[in-house]
Amino acid sequence: MRRTDPPDPPKRLRLWPPMMWWLRAALAFALVSGCLLLGARAGELAPPSPTSTPPTASADGEDPDAAPVAPDSPRASMREFFELSRAGDYAAAARFLDVPPRADGAALAQKLKAVLDRHMWLDVETLSPHPQGDTHDNLGAGVEQLGKIPTRTGTQTVRLVRRTTPDGVRWIFSRATVERVDEWYARLEDRWLRDHLPPALLRPGPRELLWWQWLALPVVALAGWLVGMVLSYFIRAGLRRLVARTDSTLDDVLLGGARGPLTFAVALLACEAALPWLGLYVPAEQFLDKVVRAGLFMAVFWFVLRAIDAVGGRLLAAPTTRDNPAARSLVPLMGKIAKVAILIIGVIAVLSELGYPVASLIAGLGIGGVALALAAQKTVENLFGSVSIGVDRALQVGDFVKVDTLLGTVETIGLRSTRIRTLDRTLVTIPNGKLADLQIESYTARDRMRLSCILGLVYETTPAQLRAVLEGFERALREHPLIWPDDVVVRFVGIGPASFDVEIMAWFQTKDFGHFRALRQEVLITFLEIIGAAGTRLAYPTRTVHVTTRGAERALLDGAGDGKAASGREEPRQAPSAGAPPSR
Repeated sequence: MRRTDPPDPPKRLRLWPPMMWWLRAALAFALVSGCLLLGARAGELAPPSPTSTPPTASADGEDPDAAPVAPDSPRASMREFFELSRAGDYAAAARFLDVPPRADGAALAQKLKAVLDRHMWLDVETLSPHPQGDTHDNLGAGVEQLGKIPTRTGTQTVRLVRRTTPDGVRWIFSRATVERVDEWYARLEDRWLRDHLPPALLRPGPRELLWWQWLALPVVALAGWLVGMVLSYFIRAGLRRLVARTDSTLDDVLLGGARGPLTFAVALLACEAALPWLGLYVPAEQFLDKVVRAGLFMAVFWFVLRAIDAVGGRLLAAPTTRDNPAARSLVPLMGKIAKVAILIIGVIAVLSELGYPVASLIAGLGIGGVALALAAQKTVENLFGSVSIGVDRALQVGDFVKVDTLLGTVETIGLRSTRIRTLDRTLVTIPNGKLADLQIESYTARDRMRLSCILGLVYETTPAQLRAVLEGFERALREHPLIWPDDVVVRFVGIGPASFDVEIMAWFQTKDFGHFRALRQEVLITFLEIIGAAGTRLAYPTRTVHVTTRGAERALLDGAGDGKAASGREEPRQAPSAGAPPSR
């Protein structure tokens, strides 16, 4: 559906205040730095297994990880070599190389460490802890193979040999391996940086990132943020054209709120695309991949929070919500609850992605939720009762209602309870959880008000007078301008104990009870005029009480009655004798 001549573009809810670009860049740095610091402290990512197949069993068939590590084993020798290399003491690390004559052992140790980190990333804990090494690898005694280095013509092996040195017995890199180090090093992609950067920047830092790579990350993040701003601008421009074709303004608000999350997500993807230029080691690359995924989770939850604000604002602007005070107070509360739930889920997802153990955290939240539910059972019941009342709209503030046997006007509808002002001007408070289960009769919701009465005429009324009264009643009702003409009931319904009963039923087209009472008064006076014009009158209830006595008293009373009837005057009655029973 296309719009034709739209009056004015809808006002968008600015969920993000205008900021300078450098403030947004600072926020991006803060988010990325937070992810990096959290991930650096997680400690879950262990160095991956080397590309070669490590020995899985010792000579005795036992697990090498469970066996004690001998000081002259391959594992102990390589552990010391890598510790010295990480500390930058390559001269001491050269003792673990079979260095050819007139060669620089320290330089070869540094180059060999770079080659191994790039192509193998050796996990020393997978090496044999026994002095003789792995005797089941078919390499002979005193020989251990660590892995293979890819070359242009295939692969070349990296091996250790057992040697006795002035410092004792240790496992060192073989002469053949050491002689190939220069060739392997020459084919490294980051060789130029290694040859020109200071040695301090080439040392590994946290998460196996070299220090120069840590310094390069802010530059990559800034470049990614700039790319994200440009790309997100064009993406939003394309989406804005699609959104302009709809009549709803909610999508406009959502698109405006997606500016920050979309820019952040695109910037992270741009940073991910630039990471291969840093020449990261395998564990560092895995670590930054996790940081990027955690950042994408943050962008998604960021947008969800914006969407909750947008939907809440749209609900508050709806006519049904504006007229319902309970809904106006319930929408912000439900929005806050939804935000807290999204934040909890987001924090758990980000921490889990960064490597933190979240099983205990989830279990704690579950136990806390159960305890909260048990402690706040009535509160939650009343809260959901207010939700059901707001959804059903059974009553609203100002309605005149009948709740069970209670009659009054609704004054307030809160999140916990509803207050009703009775006709005696007392205030009754009913919890919403209980109110939702009661029968609610709303008088304010009536579209018409009923006039219903039964008028009794005296027995002396003739049939002609009765017909004149019935016709006059119906004519007066149908000629009234506010009477609903579809159903007017005026019928002679029966002969009562003291009158001829006429049933009258009609509906006034008004919702105001005060106006209805004035109209009812006017119609009833008209009825009295019609009854008088017909020559009859209204009957009033009468009752004849006949008192009798026993024996002679009854005859005396009968005689007194006859004498009174004959003379036309009342004769004095004798007092009863002492022996006569008292009259009833």
